[in-house]
Amino acid sequence: MFTSRLRSAVGLLLVAGVGLSAAACGSNSDDASGKDAGGTVTLVINGLPPATEKVNHDRFAANVAEFEKANPTIKLKVNEGKMDPQTFQAKLAGGKLEDVFYVYFTDPATLIAKHQVSDISKYLKDNAPVTSQIKPDVLKVFQDSAGKTYGLPAKNYSMGLIYNRDLFTKAGLDPNSPPKTWAEVRADAKKIAALGKDYVGYGDYSKNNTGGWHFTAELNTLGGDLAVNDGGTWKANFNNAQGKQVLQQLKDMRWTDNSMGQKQLLEWADLLNMMGSGKLGMYIATSDNIPTIVNQYKGDYESYGLGPVPEGKGTLGGGEGYMFKAGLSPEKIKAGLKWLTFWQTSPDRFQQEDQWASSTKQPVGLPEPAIYTGEAAAKQAAADKQYANVPQQNYAAFVASQGQIPVKFEPPNAQQLYAVLDVAMQKVLTDKNADIDKLLASAETQANQILSTVKS
Repeated sequence: MFTSRLRSAVGLLLVAGVGLSAAACGSNSDDASGKDAGGTVTLVINGLPPATEKVNHDRFAANVAEFEKANPTIKLKVNEGKMDPQTFQAKLAGGKLEDVFYVYFTDPATLIAKHQVSDISKYLKDNAPVTSQIKPDVLKVFQDSAGKTYGLPAKNYSMGLIYNRDLFTKAGLDPNSPPKTWAEVRADAKKIAALGKDYVGYGDYSKNNTGGWHFTAELNTLGGDLAVNDGGTWKANFNNAQGKQVLQQLKDMRWTDNSMGQKQLLEWADLLNMMGSGKLGMYIATSDNIPTIVNQYKGDYESYGLGPVPEGKGTLGGGEGYMFKAGLSPEKIKAGLKWLTFWQTSPDRFQQEDQWASSTKQPVGLPEPAIYTGEAAAKQAAADKQYANVPQQNYAAFVASQGQIPVKFEPPNAQQLYAVLDVAMQKVLTDKNADIDKLLASAETQANQILSTVKS
């Protein structure tokens, strides 16, 4: 919700008589309705950040206190952690899964297919107008093929092109006009690399699934898809002209232009560190990279711009939200929806949250797609404008493109597919003789094996 400051904004309350437990347990006195003997519904949720994230930690505590004061018959218990595919099934089998739990956009389809979540459709109308203003394409992530809903989104994102405005100026480029095509990216990267031996025009990933992730993002910019659902069967869809273009572009920049630097096999933190050092010109990313570059890698907000993805035929999107475990009582579902629409998914909180973020020096005004339409979207835009503390003019090109570029969400088993495509990315960036056709054919075979296990 709002910006990345709330990506893991769940905390521990020790005041106002409200206790949030790190133990994954509900009330022992719950009856089948979800209420205890006193008529209180105890709801277990997750997302608790470490105590080191004090600002978000304390903010969530205050929101829990406010929520419980307004809803005295609902008690929240909060566990640390988010969705972890490695431990999810064990938690589910052991009865340790929270009632309302955090997911990434890649998770709902599988959970719905396996009947591991509760249908909340008939309760949504009780939480209008919030739920009725969620964008249909975003809400669809949490729905099955029949249109039944099993959760709510809390945050949405899409990819753009982060670039160093200072290097653009130094290289004779216009910092207010980021490249619009991959040909322009290549040309601009050459000019930035020409500034000196330590400068890198364009950076990319190729390790720990980040290479496959960026391959997908770059494929999407050309209008392609990593995989498609063909009559209920998922199939790989990247061994084609678009997939070849992605790898050929990188190979040409790496070996013909020498604009991508000698150091390769990069993963997530590497490009942020390079951008913070002032030596990297551009890379594909989401807006929430910018505060991380500033806060962890000694960057300056004024130095960075964000433009739309080159070509603009599609942008990889994603996000996060919350789902309801299977078998929940109507009382617990209603309590969960009350909580989510109170804070995690609540357009009525934009102004209050932005004011708080500004007062605590959290970034306000970073561009990201709204999950709402209509009046709710207008409220978000107005609050962000009022309390913005980042140079929004640096993101004008990205903002202007919103709504014009189709958003493409990740396919099922995305992380496994990304691991397969890491290999192709690594080869073209470390071997000037890499055979792109063979790399894509091999990856396609492996990807189809992975996708064959997906149940629609």
